Amino acid sequence: MAKPLWLCGLLLFCGSLFAAAPRVITLAPHLTEMAFAAGITPVAVSDWSDYPPAAKTLEQVANWQGLNVERILALKPDVVLAWRGGNPQRQVDQLRQLGVNVEWVDPATLDGMADAVAALTRWSPQPQQALDAAQQLKQQEKALRARYAALPATPVFLQFGQQPLFTAARDTLQNDIITLCAGKNIFADSRVSWPQVSREQVLMRHPQAIVIGGSAAQAQNIARFWQPQLTVPVIAINDDWLSRPGPRMLLAAKQLCAALHPAQ
Repeated sequence: MAKPLWLCGLLLFCGSLFAAAPRVITLAPHLTEMAFAAGITPVAVSDWSDYPPAAKTLEQVANWQGLNVERILALKPDVVLAWRGGNPQRQVDQLRQLGVNVEWVDPATLDGMADAVAALTRWSPQPQQALDAAQQLKQQEKALRARYAALPATPVFLQFGQQPLFTAARDTLQNDIITLCAGKNIFADSRVSWPQVSREQVLMRHPQAIVIGGSAAQAQNIARFWQPQLTVPVIAINDDWLSRPGPRMLLAAKQLCAALHPAQ
């Protein structure tokens, strides 16, 4: 006898309710943020995974020194999310040789980052949350681009560190938010994504603003560092928002746009 439709629906619901959620490990703080945005609670994360607050309670299997390969294997993940900018290729290759499914997640644009969140649906017990989060990120980006697209571009130096000086070039999310906010990255044409630059190189390119990740007090220190040769506004952006190429990069963009173009 055929089962009534309500019973079929109930069986499907119960099956999905008791199905084990995919076991996901994230190897960088921003990948942890992306996983949570997609409705995934990882079984393990990297050092410095402190957002959202629930991430602080999770086991850590990676840090700046490398990966705890033995522990990752013991956790039997369905997928490990890795980042080329911070995870050692040799150990990632080792995981793959041992049969671990590893996916590189390296978006270089805000749109690509939103797509990466959407792509996590297949590992999420709440796939609709992943799709909704990705859609919200795209909508926020679109609104900012529309708001600032017609403004003349302001030459900007994006500063990381002081001695030595580092910056971000074209193929980075940090560069993308500068462009989004009607800024022009003075080192966008660099051959490497994270070039080390000199004081003289910065001065020769005549930035009209400096952007840092940090506090207002740090911005004052940076302003003094450049004086008297360069006296331009130093814009301090929440460091986690700016340095982590994850969903909160849109918060960094909003903060930067408002500071770079206060009249808008």
